[in-house]
Amino acid sequence: MERIDHIAITVADIKEAVKWYNNKFSCEITYEDKSWAMLKFENINLALVLERQHPPHIAFEQKKSEPLHPLTTRRDGTQSRYIEDPWGNKVELMKTK
Repeated sequence: MERIDHIAITVADIKEAVKWYNNKFSCEITYEDKSWAMLKFENINLALVLERQHPPHIAFEQKKSEPLHPLTTRRDGTQSRYIEDPWGNKVELMKTK
């Protein structure tokens, strides 16, 4: 069974969104810069992204390496690539850590 790593939603301001989610819910800030942030919850990660910097998407960890190539190394050190489902939704395939 594959695992959902995170869901990414768009926000207008990363710093303000991190502050709001952190104050409203119990979560850990695992990464933050000017264009995106990652918040860790008990059951899933939530990425906050700027619309023109990163697409809103859902990210799956993939155990099989073949469907992942070619990979891009992200600023946080993870490796992944984006594809689209048949309905135009962005899907990120992440290499299992």
